Amino acid sequence: MDRFDDAAAQAGSLRETEHRPYPLPERRWTMGQTWQDLLFAHWRVPHDVLRPHVPERLELEQHDGAAWIGLTPFRVAGLRLRGAPPLPLLSSFHELNCRTYVRAGDRPGIWFFSLDASSRAAVAAARSAYRLPYRHARIDAGAGSFRAETDGGGSFQARYHGVGMPAPAAPATLEDFLAERYCLYAGDGEMRAEIHHAPWPLQAAEAEVEHQGIAPVELEGEPICHYAGRLDVVIWSLERY
Repeated sequence: MDRFDDAAAQAGSLRETEHRPYPLPERRWTMGQTWQDLLFAHWRVPHDVLRPHVPERLELEQHDGAAWIGLTPFRVAGLRLRGAPPLPLLSSFHELNCRTYVRAGDRPGIWFFSLDASSRAAVAAARSAYRLPYRHARIDAGAGSFRAETDGGGSFQARYHGVGMPAPAAPATLEDFLAERYCLYAGDGEMRAEIHHAPWPLQAAEAEVEHQGIAPVELEGEPICHYAGRLDVVIWSLERY
């Protein structure tokens, strides 16, 4: 698929909404993105250890008696504003996110500790528009491989591939808790941006992951890993809730 096909697929994701935990926003979405070759690598973390790193106004959610931190390397493609085509050279880059899972009221969502991207332009735009902790990183990535060195002194390296057929997460499972989130929180936790996409086409993943200086707390043991080949997404502008 080329970048114009990406744009059509992003808008087409709105045809499937029954899986959402709450209705689509009444406002118009503002940005489209396509995420490719994504690894979810997740570690259990004691709630009380991670709690100081999340804004007080957000509830740090738990599953199976623990909070969770995810490291997610992937490729962004087809990045565009609504009504505009993806621009050559600016619409595609690689990104590494460090995230956990939070809630405000009835809205479960994502809290990002860091977002490292290979595009300086994307870093500047996202920091301004979404008040997210984006940083520039030197990233070398290909199909099933990803290596990053961040401006913050961290490093990440992974080799990975999906195993089995892609399928949506079953309700109330760990996979559902980790993946099916339809908003992000930003600023000091007082801002929220809504997101929409079809259910994640998840596979189990075989992965080798090495990391240093990315997560805000120590990550122990081997991660639980999942893979998704592609997801088309639309995003709404940031708003105070």
